[in-house]
Amino acid sequence: MNFSRLLIALIVFLAIAACSTSPTGRPQLITKSDAELEAQAAATFNAYRSTLPLTTDRAKIDFVACVAQAIVTELNPPYSDIEWELAIFEDKQVNAFAMPGGKIGVYTGILEITEDEHQLAAVIGHEIAHVTARHVNERASRGTLTSIGIEALAVIMGGGYTGGAYTASQVLSAGAALGMELPMGRGQESEADVVGLEYMAKAGFDPRAAVDLWQNMSQAGGKKPPEHLSTHPASETRIENLISQWQKTLPIYNQALAEGKNPQCKKTW
Repeated sequence: MNFSRLLIALIVFLAIAACSTSPTGRPQLITKSDAELEAQAAATFNAYRSTLPLTTDRAKIDFVACVAQAIVTELNPPYSDIEWELAIFEDKQVNAFAMPGGKIGVYTGILEITEDEHQLAAVIGHEIAHVTARHVNERASRGTLTSIGIEALAVIMGGGYTGGAYTASQVLSAGAALGMELPMGRGQESEADVVGLEYMAKAGFDPRAAVDLWQNMSQAGGKKPPEHLSTHPASETRIENLISQWQKTLPIYNQALAEGKNPQCKKTW
C-alpha cells in the first residue's frame, strides 16, 4: 500500500513538473525554484568577480556592454524587469556564460574570435537564451531526481556554492573541474541557438553573423570529438541549423532596422 501511494505521488509530481514548456514548445521537467538557483548563481558570480581578473580595457568594456545592453532590452518579463550584471574577465579562454538572476560573464579570449558586434551578439544572445529557456533549472531539477548533490550540481549549472565553508578559489576550482561554463545537452544548445538568434535579430544585430562566428570557432578549435560524443552539436550541424532559421529571423532583423534599432557597438582596438 505504501509503495502504491508513493508511486502515485511520484506520477502526480512528475506530471505537474512536466507542465512547463520551453520557448520552442519543448516539455520541461521543472521542480527547482528559480529563487533558489538565482541565489546560488549570485554566490558563484560574486566569487568569479572577486577571484578572476576583470579587464580594465575601456574599449572592450564599452563594446561588450553595448552589445549586452541592446539584447537584454529586447527581453520579455520577467527577464526585462531585472538588473542584468556584466563581468568581463581578462582571460584567454574562448568562452562566455549567463546565469539565473541576470548574470553575464564574458572572457576577453572570445573577443579575439568575434570579429564584430554581430558575432558577439550571437554569443551573448545564445548564453542569455540558456537562462530564459530555464535550461539551468531544467538540469538542476533532473539532478534532484537522480540524487545529485545540489552544491556540486550548482557549479555545473552555473549556480555556485552557498555554504560558508567554501572559499572563492574553491568554487572556481570546482567549477573548472566540473565544467562550470554551462555544459548543456545538445538539445538545449540547439534551442539556445534558435532563441538567441531571435534576441539578436530583435536588437538589430544580423543573425547571419552567427554562421560566421561558428566558422571562426571551428577554425580556432582544431580537432573536435564526434558529434555523438559531445553535448554540443558539431559545427557543421550547428551551422546548418542556424541557416535554417534565417527565414524566420531575417524578417525580425529587417523589422528591427526599420524601427531604428541599429546598435553602434564597434570594436575600436
